[in-house]
Parts: sequence; C-alpha cells; structure tokens
Amino acid sequence: MGLLHSLHTVYEVARITVPCFAEAVAGRLERETADARLRAFGQNVVALTRMRLTVEGREHVPTDQPFVYMSNHQSHLDIPVLYATVPAPTLRMVAKAELFKIPMWRRPLTAADFVEVDRSDRAQALASMRRAEDVIRQGVSIWIAPEGTRSKTGEIGELKKGGFHLAIDTGTPILPVSIQGTRAALPSGSIFIQPDCPVRVVFGRPIPVADRSIDDLMDEVAAFFRANTAA
Repeated sequence: MGLLHSLHTVYEVARITVPCFAEAVAGRLERETADARLRAFGQNVVALTRMRLTVEGREHVPTDQPFVYMSNHQSHLDIPVLYATVPAPTLRMVAKAELFKIPMWRRPLTAADFVEVDRSDRAQALASMRRAEDVIRQGVSIWIAPEGTRSKTGEIGELKKGGFHLAIDTGTPILPVSIQGTRAALPSGSIFIQPDCPVRVVFGRPIPVADRSIDDLMDEVAAFFRANTAA
C-alpha cells in the first residue's frame, strides 16, 4: 500500500512538472498558473495519501502582504502539505541546489521564482538571499526551513540565520508554522508513504522584525516550534 501511495505522489509531481517545463522553455510560465498548479499539487497529494489533516490558526494569517514563512522540517511531504494549507496567494521556497539538478526541474523552478541555495558555497548562498529579497519585494511570500534539513527524530534542530537575515533585511514579518505527523507518513530515508496518518499544521501569528535582533527572533521561532510540535 505504501508503494501505491508513493507512485500516486510521483504522478502528481510529474503532472505539474511536464506543463511547467514546457511553458518555462517557451518563456510563458505565468506566476498565477504556477500558483494554481502548486495548490492543486498539495491538495491532491493530501487527498491521495488520505492524510487526516488538521489546520489551526490559518484564520489569523493576513493574505494581503508577503511573509517569510518558517516551518520545522520533518519530511518531503512538508512541501505538499504547506502548499495545501498556506493561505498566501503566492508562495515560493528557498530550496537546496540538488533539486535544481534534477532533469526538467531547473527551468520551471527558476521561471517560477523558486530560490536555489547551495549552503556549501557561501558566495552562492548570499546571492540566493539577494534573489529571495527581490522575490519578496514583488509581493511573493517565501518559505524556508531554518533547520536546514529534515529532522530524523522529530526534535527541533539548531536554526540557521539565513532566513532571519532575509526577514530583517526586507522588513518582512516572519510567519511561523509547525508541522507534526509528516515524519510518520514519510520518514527520512524511506520512499514508501504511509496512508491515513494524522498530520497537524499550526500557523502562528506574524512576528514583526523591526528593532529585533536575530537571536531574539530565532529564540521566538524555535520556542513556537517546540511548543507546537511533539518529538
């Protein structure tokens, strides 16, 4: 059963990749088109894996301004779950460079304003943050996982500073999001999705960044993750 649900998810990835690739190559991939496909992708994966999804706090999130969304990172399934639940009309990711090396992904990811980051290359990582700043100034919300990688235990790892610099440099409020349950649905290192898993998403209230230090912001976001995510 796990294999079947994994294949369904692969199909959903292909269904969004193929038309986005073709339109990106032709230079006509529209932001609104990418938005609609990403939302449908998230909703379809949630439905096909029969996630028992609960969402809290979304009603408190304004949709008329961009945010730097920050979530803990438990599983590859965090991505479709966020696209199924985040109320932002346009959401893009700061994504690791490996995703941009997958055939047929670089063109559409770049054309759709996803931001590539190579954490092993400091100069490239800084350039990525400048790119993310440009995207935010166009009114696009950015999602980043400040832990930098998936948690293998469910415990919150040490947060990296890059996303906090991005929020402060652009004056963009941080919107913390906790995700619980995706690690059970698709553990790190596994390719088999377990259906019917309970998944809980909690949206916090926006955190203004004006006159705040990075250390204070990191402490507040980490405290939110720990308060809303059980290991």
